[in-house]
Amino acid sequence: MRKEAIPVIIGAAQFTQKKDTTHPLDPLKLVAQVCKNALANTGNESVISHIDSLYMTTISSWIYADTPINLCETLDIHPKNIEYMPITGSAPQKLVNKAANSIASGKSKVVLITGGDAYYSKHQRTKNGFKLDWPKVSLKVRNDARKAYVSYLNDLEFRYNFNNATIVYALIETALRDASQHGLNEHLQKIGERYESFSKIASKNPHAWSQTSYKAEEIITPTPENRKVCYPFTKRMVSNLYVDQSAAVIMTSEDFAEELGIDKDLWVYPMGGADLDNIFAISQRPRLYDSPAIREASKHVLEHAGLTLDEIDSFDLYSCFPCMVEIARKEIGIPENDKRDLTITGGLSFFGGPFSSYSLHSIVTAVDLIQSKPSMKIMVLANGGYNTSQSFGIYGKDRPAKSWLENNHAKVQEAIEAEALPEAIVEANGNMTIEAYTFIYDRQGSIQRGLAIGHMEDGRRALAQIDPKSIHVEDVEQQDLVGKTYKIEYDNKAKLNKIILAE
Repeated sequence: MRKEAIPVIIGAAQFTQKKDTTHPLDPLKLVAQVCKNALANTGNESVISHIDSLYMTTISSWIYADTPINLCETLDIHPKNIEYMPITGSAPQKLVNKAANSIASGKSKVVLITGGDAYYSKHQRTKNGFKLDWPKVSLKVRNDARKAYVSYLNDLEFRYNFNNATIVYALIETALRDASQHGLNEHLQKIGERYESFSKIASKNPHAWSQTSYKAEEIITPTPENRKVCYPFTKRMVSNLYVDQSAAVIMTSEDFAEELGIDKDLWVYPMGGADLDNIFAISQRPRLYDSPAIREASKHVLEHAGLTLDEIDSFDLYSCFPCMVEIARKEIGIPENDKRDLTITGGLSFFGGPFSSYSLHSIVTAVDLIQSKPSMKIMVLANGGYNTSQSFGIYGKDRPAKSWLENNHAKVQEAIEAEALPEAIVEANGNMTIEAYTFIYDRQGSIQRGLAIGHMEDGRRALAQIDPKSIHVEDVEQQDLVGKTYKIEYDNKAKLNKIILAE
């Protein structure tokens, strides 16, 4: 019987393109460059000829005819297995877990995992009108992954324009604030303190997009440079997608790493992995402020690695928005005032959030830290959708305690999904008690509209648009609407439920 292979990372690299670059690389060239760097970091130039699997996160800032094939042509590699993930923040860690299983089973010999984006340069072109010498946008694409972003919503949620992550996470933030029993100012202050620490870490990270260390008040206080986005978020509280960044990881087996003569000081093990999803539809989750998938997956990844939570030295918790960090911290069981860092990069607001590939930078950073300090054990959490898809990895210098081939969580997934509530009421009339809400601002700081999720008197969920005419900025920013009951009516013309806050 064939011996199970032990997966190991033998090369890793990340690249951040300078903002003042006069001829910025297009995203595919960014990715190709970092792949070459990762291959060089293995110390063996022959590794490239053994790549039999290419796993990529989606490039969403530019459209190519066939992104993974175009990358293969650029690198002159010929993998028999290609995995091109749809748009999701959980993709990098999922791909590492998938690669570990593929290597362990003998299906893959050497796996290249990569991704990146260049929204900053694309945005600069749109904003300032300068010409980019990038390839012509393809009109025929193998995989239009842009459509995958909408797939995290059901039809009713899409009707209420939930197809914006900032809006959905702002809703979650208000639900979390109430569940945490924080006052409005207290909650904002806690966000500011947490993100101040993230900003400080980013300021010391040479790969971070922002090298500025912000104080808590500079993060939570609206200014022209830090405008309101969705209540209660300011710009510095949300993920910064306008970056040019790429990353790559190379994985193989212990045996083949030895055969290639890869220096063991470079080896870093994926010690454990776990992938679980929360209930697909936001409006059908029993609670908007928790994450059963994180809770259960964190237990499984620690068991897989043979570690306790106390043995983890640092974390990189996905930080697209403050509530995601706090939900993850609570579900994993990390004490609120724990001294360990919850990010090793600086987080998506300050390090940068290159769409689907951010967590690949977390993994590369973990590899770099462990190579410098071999005793370290680092946990990475990658989140996709709207607190939907959760993927964990633990990295260190030790082999996993359990087999990658026995890493199955199907029964746990079924139990999570079994808790789904009935679909929300389409035409709601009566009284609704608010569970979560937000207000969307324009660039001048004026409220454009409001949204709410709540339950009717019979307990059924409903979604509602808050009538803009009933919104008074001073009132809504100084009182918590969660737990309050308002009249809700279905508007036949708009095909939406509407709430009147005040006559």
